[in-house]
Amino acid sequence: MPEGHTIHRLADDHRDRFAGRPVRVSSPQGKFAAGAALLDGRPLTDVDAHGKHLFLGFGGADWVHIHLGLFGKLGFGTVPAPPPTDTVRLRLLNEEHHADLRGPTACALITEPEKRAIHERLGPDPLRTDEDGERAWRRISRSRITVAALLMDQKIISGVGNVYRAEVLFRHGIDPYRLGRDLTRAEWDAIWADLTVLMREGVRNNRIDTVRPEHMPEAMGRPPRVDDHGGEVYVYRRARQSCHICGGEIRTADLAARNLFWCPGCQKR
Repeated sequence: MPEGHTIHRLADDHRDRFAGRPVRVSSPQGKFAAGAALLDGRPLTDVDAHGKHLFLGFGGADWVHIHLGLFGKLGFGTVPAPPPTDTVRLRLLNEEHHADLRGPTACALITEPEKRAIHERLGPDPLRTDEDGERAWRRISRSRITVAALLMDQKIISGVGNVYRAEVLFRHGIDPYRLGRDLTRAEWDAIWADLTVLMREGVRNNRIDTVRPEHMPEAMGRPPRVDDHGGEVYVYRRARQSCHICGGEIRTADLAARNLFWCPGCQKR
């Protein structure tokens, strides 16, 4: 599932290509046909992102709510656009660009109050400027759940996925099995600040890089990472490999329905 930086990058992509101009809206697959007919020919007036949720505004109270889920894909191209396949749930088209949405978990036309309700049930997003990590801290500091599980709970903090979870805990030397209530305020503030920086870089570069300059391949004389995820990381998908810092073996386990990666040597209990 895409992490929050990808959704914010997609928001920027829509804003750059379609905002402020009339858009042809269609649903070749047919599952969004009624909504597309209401929006067709109207200008895209606003774009918003919160965690893993993307919102496309068409003036008034009309928003297209998109959640890619595990299988959704959003692709962009120029015109002339190729004939859409019957897997395209939503196509946006103007005189220069087109965007095709396939296989999302959610693609629905919603009202402003419905959009607001989605925001209210989500935790703070490190990439949004309208909230800091205070609301998340209030819940984490009282929780008997592991910090690794809490970071994946979108009701507590939005946009953090498996990669950012593993990497930010490693960067701060925090054992993933520590309970939320055992985290100090200083540790939480450092995690929040680091996520803000790392995820903004993710939006800018369209990939996740979490390794500090002094641990990059060229600095350490090690080969670069080869992985379809891309980006240099400390522990994510590096199970049974050597830690860049202590040389110990990276471990993996199932936690919160996802594979957790950590270094016992650097993230001591």
